[in-house]
Amino acid sequence: MNPQALEGVKVVEFGSYAAGPHIGKMLANFGATVVHVESVARPDGFRLQYPPFKDGRPGIDASGCFAFFNDSKFGVTVDLKNAQGIALARELVEWCDIVIENMRPGVMDRLGLGYEELRSTHPDLIMLSTCNMGQTGPRADTPGFGSQLTALAGMCGLTGEAGGPPMLLYGPYIDFIASTLGAAAVLAALEKCRRSGEGSYLDVSQYECGLLFLAGPLFAYHAQGQVAQRAGNADPDASPHGAWPCRNGGWLALSCWSADEFERLCAVIGRPDMARDPALASVAGRRSAGARIAQAIADWTGECEATAAAEVLQQAAVHAHAVSSVADLFTDPQLQARGQWRRRPHAVFGEVVCGFPAFDLSDTPGEITTAAPLLGEHNERVFGGLLGFDAQRLAALRAQGAMD
Repeated sequence: MNPQALEGVKVVEFGSYAAGPHIGKMLANFGATVVHVESVARPDGFRLQYPPFKDGRPGIDASGCFAFFNDSKFGVTVDLKNAQGIALARELVEWCDIVIENMRPGVMDRLGLGYEELRSTHPDLIMLSTCNMGQTGPRADTPGFGSQLTALAGMCGLTGEAGGPPMLLYGPYIDFIASTLGAAAVLAALEKCRRSGEGSYLDVSQYECGLLFLAGPLFAYHAQGQVAQRAGNADPDASPHGAWPCRNGGWLALSCWSADEFERLCAVIGRPDMARDPALASVAGRRSAGARIAQAIADWTGECEATAAAEVLQQAAVHAHAVSSVADLFTDPQLQARGQWRRRPHAVFGEVVCGFPAFDLSDTPGEITTAAPLLGEHNERVFGGLLGFDAQRLAALRAQGAMD
């Protein structure tokens, strides 16, 4: 059996919630040894602040969100407000190749764990910091979560009905963009280190990562001074373009990108008269008659199951698909075939479903090795096994509160 791609790479993660831990999870899924650092007094926020929880009851080891972002890792507790805890954290850093942190700017420096301090004894260290705004700039200290970032990055301003209010997107949307880019940046820094022996400091601004999804609106403003506006499901190049209700509560998403495609749609829904109407031959014409076209589609979809309607339209070369529910994702044969969902035993849940990254490697495939750790589950295994502390040293650290 081939070794995993990142076997032998050692990572320490001073992170919480989504952005930092998701980077560590992806590295762990491809063989890196990742140690997730928390403290008893300040555990990862996902453990207690975000549902769902086992049986609907919050508990330190009962968080579904924490489980989803922290599989395949070791979990330890280190009190970073304790001098002995800081010393213990420094020993972890000396052991590792990569540090990932997503605290507010300046926190790691105040703890004596900033990059400049750490590189003085570990010059080949790779450190990635990811926070809302990045480490520099007039608003670098601004705290917040994903819903504020999507508002700030312009996404909410473009989401919603024309003339209506902006709509908040799913909270950590930008976190996942930033964490995926962050993982790629870490791999690039690791390759640089292997070639040159030099470490790197990576400053990932989640705000700036979110701007990648606004390439079109940003260019339109830069080139033409045009400010994009909310438009519901309308699209400047496709019409009709939206989602329609189907029988038994399902929904169908469809879009037409040419007059020929609109003609094929009309044939399927039994309205060839609309295809013959010269006023509907252009996108502008179809958009101006949007209500009439939407009703004709709704008359047809209302009599159909969403999946069956999508199949008929796809066979006619019309862009269409049933809108999936969360339950549908767990039975989707495509996701099953690619091993997206992998069940692993967990001491509290009994079993958890872990999500594999959206990519794999042919020669060194990744794996979900274990479910997420319980709080401090691997203190002895990491400090005793990986760092080599004897029983006396471990007992002293506990007595000093370093692992609280």
